[in-house]
Amino acid sequence: MKIALAQLNYHIGNFEANTQKIIEGINAARSKGADLVVFAELAICGYPPRDFLEYEEFIALCEQSVSAIATHCVGIACIIGSPVKNDVLQGKDLFNAAYFIEGGEVKAITKKALLPTYDVFDEYRYFEPATFFNCIDFKGKRIALTICEDLWNINDNPLYVSNPMDELIKEKPDVMINIAASPFSYTHDDERIKVLGDNASKYQLPLFYVNQVGAQTEIIFDGGSLVFDADGFMKAEMKYFEEDLQVFDLAEIENVKNKYPGQQRANDIEQIHDALILGIRDYFQKSGFSKAVLGLSGGIDSAVVCALACRALGAENVMAVLMPSKFSSDHSVQDALDLVNNIGCMHEIVAIKEIAEAFDQTLAPAFKGLPFNLAEENIQARIRGIINMAMSNKFGYILLNTSNKSECAVGYGTLYGDMCGAIGVIGDVYKMQVFELARYINKDGEIIPVNTIVKPPSAELRPDQKDSDSLPEYEILDKILYQHIEMKQGTTAIINQGYDEALVKRILRMVNIAEFKRYQTPPILRVSPKAFGMGRRMPIVGKYLI
Repeated sequence: MKIALAQLNYHIGNFEANTQKIIEGINAARSKGADLVVFAELAICGYPPRDFLEYEEFIALCEQSVSAIATHCVGIACIIGSPVKNDVLQGKDLFNAAYFIEGGEVKAITKKALLPTYDVFDEYRYFEPATFFNCIDFKGKRIALTICEDLWNINDNPLYVSNPMDELIKEKPDVMINIAASPFSYTHDDERIKVLGDNASKYQLPLFYVNQVGAQTEIIFDGGSLVFDADGFMKAEMKYFEEDLQVFDLAEIENVKNKYPGQQRANDIEQIHDALILGIRDYFQKSGFSKAVLGLSGGIDSAVVCALACRALGAENVMAVLMPSKFSSDHSVQDALDLVNNIGCMHEIVAIKEIAEAFDQTLAPAFKGLPFNLAEENIQARIRGIINMAMSNKFGYILLNTSNKSECAVGYGTLYGDMCGAIGVIGDVYKMQVFELARYINKDGEIIPVNTIVKPPSAELRPDQKDSDSLPEYEILDKILYQHIEMKQGTTAIINQGYDEALVKRILRMVNIAEFKRYQTPPILRVSPKAFGMGRRMPIVGKYLI
């Protein structure tokens, strides 16, 4: 039996496009001699559909798409993910399911049992877990079909009390197939390979795993579909961050014992770079937009975002707005212009000195006798936000937010100013990682000016300002933030690692009291195991860590 894995980029709720893409995948797999083609979890509607699932019309459109696709399954069978109605009154109204279609008809439906409700996942909100399990017979082989999380309860600290494969193995299957929507993080590919390999070796069955690719707002899917033999050795690894369709002969997987060495593993920064480009590109294409605008200060964050946007959208579709103030250094303006010249994007220079002075004069009676402080600094940031939004409104550009994760974490940003934007490009990238990204972008030649990379970071909202005036040095700050956010360590645990007690308490307090700001920021492209946004839910007025 020849099995095709179709690793495709779906668009949530775009049934016409998804259906056409799937039909094209069926035709391509048939032309390559496949007996069965396998598509990803909830491929029909896209993942995650969230509250779209609460609309009867949405589910009806899923059913119509399945019916249309079935007519093309002649001479080839397919497995495809879709929500399915629950006919039993008790429980949730839907299952997260997979259709097995053969000869133009739905021959079997497999339902997902283990429903993740952590981090970015919220499946138990919508779906009923499966409690009955059956294999599928096809071409003289018995298939144990599971859906994503159903194979993830295999580690030393299981989240669930049962394993679907423990039931399916009783029917003596010949092969496992798992369809998935497994989001990217820069630690996840190695973990995924280990979990799937452990399943194959535990149940002594070859395993075919298909993931989807593409970005759905903040969640990015990296593809990387996999094939394992019954000893748990990886036999094939499909492309990352690209659509792909490959055909595999089950007999060869079962009988040929040579190990696949695997692709050369990309480092974290290379993966982050590729993920962010995919995230930007899909956000624009799936939203129906083509042009981006951002404020370009001459600093490292906006330079990296500008370079990524130009690679994702084309330099001709990116507008960089330089907005020097009376505190902007000459080298910052020149650094920004050098980047524009290196990269070839559009740009405008809109000085804000006179606008800021007008605000100062207008507010002088109210501020009489009070010194220059954060209020005047933030006025400048908000002026820039207004100018960026004006460019967005006038020309139909989408504003990119350029705040990094370190700043987001400690509240070092101005609401309605530099925190404006439709999508946060590097909001899940720590400051030190931003420097690494800049060096990676420059690996084949200077794009981001060297001076932008080596100069001390500064918001330039007051004379001779440096980030280190308000924040700990980023080398230390990022390490403590990582322990708190990604590793979920509290004050005592971090102090016990050798960090200064007062510094740890100061940083964690800053993280806690900045929560109200993060509730008002744009969605952030997720590249880490724990990003700000839907995967991290904290109370705004909680006292813990204050």
